[in-house]
Amino acid sequence: MRHSSGLKQPPWWCAITRWFDTEAIPPKSQQAKLETNSDGFDPIRLTPFIGLHLGCLGVLYTGVSSTALILCLFLYLIRMFAITAFYHRYFSHRAFKTNRFWQFVFAVLGNSAAQRGPLWWAGHHRHHHLKSDHDEDLHSPITKGFWWSHLGWFSCDKAFPTPWHRIKDLAVYPELRFLNRFDTLVPLLLAFSLYALGEALAVYIPEWNTNGLQLVVWGFCISTVLVFHATATINSLGHLWGKRRFKTNDESRNNAILALITLGEGWHNNHHKWPISARQGFYWWEVDISFYLLKALAFLGIIWDLKPVPKKVRIEGQRNA
Repeated sequence: MRHSSGLKQPPWWCAITRWFDTEAIPPKSQQAKLETNSDGFDPIRLTPFIGLHLGCLGVLYTGVSSTALILCLFLYLIRMFAITAFYHRYFSHRAFKTNRFWQFVFAVLGNSAAQRGPLWWAGHHRHHHLKSDHDEDLHSPITKGFWWSHLGWFSCDKAFPTPWHRIKDLAVYPELRFLNRFDTLVPLLLAFSLYALGEALAVYIPEWNTNGLQLVVWGFCISTVLVFHATATINSLGHLWGKRRFKTNDESRNNAILALITLGEGWHNNHHKWPISARQGFYWWEVDISFYLLKALAFLGIIWDLKPVPKKVRIEGQRNA
C-alpha cells in the first residue's frame, strides 16, 4: 500500500462532490498541492468503488436467473469492447478514425463501465506510455507493487485530474468534456434503466424469472466489477506475467489468458512495441477479438483507416518468438 506524501487530503465535502462533478475543486490555495503532488490513498474517493463490490453480495437476496446471466455477459462484452477498442485504441492511441456521432456513442458505452471519462482515461494512458514502469508511471507494478497498480492508484489525488495537456485533440469536443466532467451520470442511468427493465419484465414476461433488483445486481454491479478487474489486470499482471517477444523500455508482457478475458488487450508487449496499431494480436494465432470487431465496424463504414502493424515489426517479432 502506498503512503501519503504528507500533504493533506481534500476536504471531505470536496471528495464527495467530486463523485458527481469531477471539476469541483477545493479552494485555489489548496488545489496545486492536492492535485499535483499528493499520491496518498484517498478512502473517501474509493467509497463508491467499494460500494459497487458490496452490491455484488446482493445475489444472496436476488438469486440468479438465465435472464440475469445473459444480460451480465452481454454488458460485460459490449462495455469491454468499448473500453478496449475505443477508450484505449481510439481515444488513447488514435489507431483508427470515425465520425463524431460514433465517437460519442462509443464514449457513452465506455463511460457506462464506470472507469471515468474518456478524456481522463486517454490522458492517463498516454502518460503511462511515456513513463511506463518508471517512477512517474502512476500504476506500474514494477515500481509501486501489484495492488497499487491494480486498484490503488486511481484513488490518489495525483491521479484524479484529467491531464488536459495530453488530450488537446479530444478536448475540443464539448460532448466528450461533458461526459468527462459528469462521469457518474451514464453509469447511474444504466443502473436505473436496468431496474426499470427488470420491473417491466417481472410484470409483462414473468416466465423470465427476474426483477429490477436482480438485473441491477447482475447487469450493473457484477458485470461492472468484472469489466474493471479484467481491464486492471493489464496494468498489473500485464507487466508481471507472460512472455516478452519485443525488447521494450518497460516490463510489458504477452499473455493469452489476459487477451481472452479482455478481448485482445493481453498482447501487451506487442502493444508497447507498436502502440498506434489497431491490432494488438500481431499474428493470426494471437486471438484479438476487439480487432475482429473493429474490422466488422470498418466493413459497415462506421470506422475507417485502421492503422496496421508494420511488416518490419512483424518480422522482428517472428525472429524473437
